[in-house]
Amino acid sequence: MGKKKNVTFNDIAEYTHFSKTTISRYFNNPDSLTLENQQIIADALEKLDYKENKVARILASGKTEFIGVIVPDLYHHYYSEILDQILATYETYGYKFLVFIGNEHEETERRYIQELMAYKIEGLIILSHTIPSKELADLQIPVVTIEREDEFVSSVNTDNYVGGRQAASLLSEHGCDVLLHINSTSCKGTPSYGRVRGFTDVCQEKQLRHEVFLRDFGQDCETTYPVLVSIVDEIEKNYPNNRKGIFASNDNIANIILNILVRKYGTLPDTYQIIGFDNSPISREAVFPITTIAQKIDVLANEAVSILVTEMNERKKRRPVLSQQPIHKTIPPVLIRRETTEGDALCNDK
Repeated sequence: MGKKKNVTFNDIAEYTHFSKTTISRYFNNPDSLTLENQQIIADALEKLDYKENKVARILASGKTEFIGVIVPDLYHHYYSEILDQILATYETYGYKFLVFIGNEHEETERRYIQELMAYKIEGLIILSHTIPSKELADLQIPVVTIEREDEFVSSVNTDNYVGGRQAASLLSEHGCDVLLHINSTSCKGTPSYGRVRGFTDVCQEKQLRHEVFLRDFGQDCETTYPVLVSIVDEIEKNYPNNRKGIFASNDNIANIILNILVRKYGTLPDTYQIIGFDNSPISREAVFPITTIAQKIDVLANEAVSILVTEMNERKKRRPVLSQQPIHKTIPPVLIRRETTEGDALCNDK
């Protein structure tokens, strides 16, 4: 049995009695044809069992259906989970992804962006913090960022301020004597700094004793662990007889603090409560499941890709109407209570 012949534009043109130019317009600029002619060609494709030649289409249209993605690292479970959700949108939108891990190296990320542009990506999703949004806006392709500085580009962010308030309010309600927030020095000027502001605003409004620790944690457990050991030592020295409520900026930090305390005491002492942020898998799988402020990671990913695809598709039109201002969407977080605040051995409400 002979190999089945691939259907070409010539075959479609002959079948429909349209020119090859008209067939090409159907694939590359369909709104330039009447709906009736679009339907005739669509019916022909079905009858002829047409299988699209992706390479030929890219060469003809210059559109690759590729989206570039740059993430800071995959050490933090948040980034690996949101990347997984971004990749899953292929089933909905049909766009493919080229992914680079920047590791917060500015020049490396610039080189990655140049590489992505050479592959003719149609849009870019950025989760890293190194390159200013003004520079990203100058790329002349649609760009959407997630949880980073976003003045000149579209973005999707969690309402971090609300999350900070939720954490401080819960620790206050549970009767902790001192509230402590641990975050990165690099968060100033980014959406995540809203966690610091929300936390401190509640503490000031309620006149609660509190302290904020801003530290450089590095990119892996080997660098993060000793910094957190030092912070825990400082907390135990300064607040030895107090009920301590700790709000960590992410679930990785919350889990390491939990491990430090369990290794020292054999359990989570009843003088501690711990809240993380993200609702990454590690918060559910910890030795004591961690109460967390859940980012809606699936919503963040889908909204980011949706905004990007809308703008990319608009640019493919004969007369595109492009947004004059960046689009910024804010997604509310959800407080998820688990054992590090709700267990029997933890601080009781006053």
